[in-house]
Amino acid sequence: MQGLITRKIGMTSTISEDGSVAAVTLLSASPNTVTQIKNHETDGYNALQLGFEKGKNLAKPLIAHLKKAKVESKIIREFRIDELPEGLTVGDSISADTFNAGDEVSVTGTSKGKGFAGTIKRHNFHRGRKTHGGRSYRRPGSIGSMYPQKVFKGKKMAGHMGDERVTTKNLKIALVDMEHNVIGVYGSVPGPKKGIVLVEATIKKQRGSK
Repeated sequence: MQGLITRKIGMTSTISEDGSVAAVTLLSASPNTVTQIKNHETDGYNALQLGFEKGKNLAKPLIAHLKKAKVESKIIREFRIDELPEGLTVGDSISADTFNAGDEVSVTGTSKGKGFAGTIKRHNFHRGRKTHGGRSYRRPGSIGSMYPQKVFKGKKMAGHMGDERVTTKNLKIALVDMEHNVIGVYGSVPGPKKGIVLVEATIKKQRGSK
């Protein structure tokens, strides 16, 4: 099982032996606790439910759900897997050493909210000309034709930017510090500091397989 719930610390840089500098995002990876194990027979799919950190003022249904795992986690996420790992039971702990430096991972977080934004900032539209009588500087332009007299769903327009679930794939683990429970990932990770980030191992499929 290679998946963890982490919290974003911030960014730094590393210098390799040849002198090249690389950006690294640090993630706080305190041990996760297995709160539920799902399987094909009872749930229709295989998955592990993990709890992260200790919460306050938990709801009674959540307290009852976590009673078997003997934790008080408010942050709970589920990771789907192909096969359930042997010997893993509810209440077991999964730490940062589930990953090694060089592993390829996918990270998922909630991007920073930017508020209401126009089409230039939100979708990288070009502005209109500012000469020869042009008045359409930052307008979106035409949003539809005469038929079928409606705006199609998904049309790129002004609106709420950011604050959505984003996954960045094929990032590499730069370091794993078990002493401080920290994982370093090359590159940027979606979300603000202290934001929740899910780290999952990238599953490589063989050529020809579906």
